[in-house]
Amino acid sequence: MARLVMKFGGTSVADLDRIRNVARHVKREVDAGHEVAVVVSAMAGQTNKLVDFCRQASPLHDAREYDAVVASGEQVTSGLLAIVLQDMGVNARSWQGWQVPIKTDENHGAARIKEIDGSFLIERISQGQVAVLAGFQGLAPDNRISTLGRGGSDTSAVAIAAAIKADRCDIYTDVDGVYTTDPRIVPKAKRLDRVSFEEMLEMASLGAKVLQVRSVEMAMVHGVRTFVRSSFDDPDAPQVGVGDLPPGTLICDEDELVEQQVVTGIAFSKDEAQISIRDVADKPGVAHSVFGPMADSNINVDMIVQNISPDGATTDITFTVPDADYDRAMKVLNDNREQIGFQNIEGARDVVKVSVIGIGMRSHAGIAADCFRGLASKGINIRAITTSEIKISVLIDSAYTELAVRTLHSLYGLDG
Repeated sequence: MARLVMKFGGTSVADLDRIRNVARHVKREVDAGHEVAVVVSAMAGQTNKLVDFCRQASPLHDAREYDAVVASGEQVTSGLLAIVLQDMGVNARSWQGWQVPIKTDENHGAARIKEIDGSFLIERISQGQVAVLAGFQGLAPDNRISTLGRGGSDTSAVAIAAAIKADRCDIYTDVDGVYTTDPRIVPKAKRLDRVSFEEMLEMASLGAKVLQVRSVEMAMVHGVRTFVRSSFDDPDAPQVGVGDLPPGTLICDEDELVEQQVVTGIAFSKDEAQISIRDVADKPGVAHSVFGPMADSNINVDMIVQNISPDGATTDITFTVPDADYDRAMKVLNDNREQIGFQNIEGARDVVKVSVIGIGMRSHAGIAADCFRGLASKGINIRAITTSEIKISVLIDSAYTELAVRTLHSLYGLDG
């Protein structure tokens, strides 16, 4: 018998038929003797609809009332799933984030979980009751409902799994696991049986959409074994995967990896924009004069390249920002032009970041050289480069995205 948290996203609970399918997945685990807590998102499209209502009511709406409105989507699905489970003979009860309570900070609309007392849930599930929990929401210090930002139900599920000391947190989604890259671009992409927390964190932050970044961070901090699997598999089909696991991908500590590949996967992100400022005086403090105002405006800067002129008097600085922040970043830089002292500013939005990820890179030389050689052989120019212990990222023209991903996927032997 195990203690499980099962999380179902919006596409998995999009209508009553799919909610009934989710209930069959839950009943299967209950019948197997497991203690079960379930976390659900709102029905697909409902949160967007609720957000639009708030914007139409007032462009400058109160964030606390915004949370009261958008949190209602999860209240509906948690209640409906509990009703369906009860109709199937399963002892189930729905609970909202404030009832647990899931305590968050005061940042309404994008709150962070501060504390969950798992004793209430442990008592319920140990008595054989399935706790159906509304994801995405909690209780702020002002005693009002708070929401965790988009994708927050993943974070809710992992946090609850940590609080109740679950053996595993199963994230049911519309894909059947984590792949070496996007199968829509590389049909030969393989599903990974296991991937380390660090690798998954890099993949999530670099463009892979399977899991929300904050949920992976929380899983890594608390050591929550997280399992990605498909909610569209037949609930009654044999649960046969690798080892003692059903089909899917286990995200776990590096120690659990039986075999460490040098490169685990190729990720890419189209949400990138490049900015270059030219002929800046090369003197102490110039980097702060550029990136200080960006930080003050809450604009994240990623790849940074600085070039020195032949005479050493001026420098060029190139960096990337999220595409959604591009216009704001350009305005911030132009507003601070006199303080920074640059002559020209250039920008490009037709760029993409492609990343090679793998914990095996720590102990293998030449991975970066192979990447650069492979891209050069296809005539792909690199605009910027960043590296870490387990990652190499290159910025290239977006027109070469598919070619670059396919080339690197084959180069590192990831084709199935």
